[in-house]
Amino acid sequence: MMAQPARFTFDLDLGQRTIPSAPPAPTVPEELVAQLVAQAREDAYAEGLAAGERNAASMAAQTLAAAAGTLATQTAEMVAALDDASLAAKREAIEMAASIGRKLALHLLARHPTVELEALIAECMQSLGGVPHLVVRCNPAIADEIRDIATAHMHTSGFSGRLIVMGDPDVRLGDGKLEWVDGGLVRDIGEISKDIDRKIMAFLAAARGRDNQQESGH
Repeated sequence: MMAQPARFTFDLDLGQRTIPSAPPAPTVPEELVAQLVAQAREDAYAEGLAAGERNAASMAAQTLAAAAGTLATQTAEMVAALDDASLAAKREAIEMAASIGRKLALHLLARHPTVELEALIAECMQSLGGVPHLVVRCNPAIADEIRDIATAHMHTSGFSGRLIVMGDPDVRLGDGKLEWVDGGLVRDIGEISKDIDRKIMAFLAAARGRDNQQESGH
């Protein structure tokens, strides 16, 4: 014979059953929180300070680089200005010397108008022994004196050709022209002055070129 199953009687009072409460949430001590906040602030300050120092260093480097570039440019400009001033001083000194020289030459020619032409005649007659004639053109004011000077040089030089001295109003006092069959010589203070000017310009150009080479070499 089989046993009868036991019946479940709902005789339990669920309202009286105690339900276990949830475990309390863990808490962080206030001191630890304060320490963490303080540490975070210190870390943030240190990072900000480091970033500021890096930024300041970068700005300082840029400023120094810009200042160095400006200084280099200004130095180059100063050197160029000094070179220009030096060249200008050289030019002024040389031109002044040339001007003084011209004035002295004109003064001497005014006082001794036959000296240069006499030297030219003496030089030519030494090598004109076989020339049939020699023509001397000079200012009319000194034509007679030049004739006497040339005649005296004929006796000492051996020149036996014909001597012709002509007064030419187009010839400036102190200047003169010597002409013979296949040649001639001219004494022209104006051309001499131009030649001096050309040599001065060539000298200054060469000096400028040397200065430029020295600058490029440095």
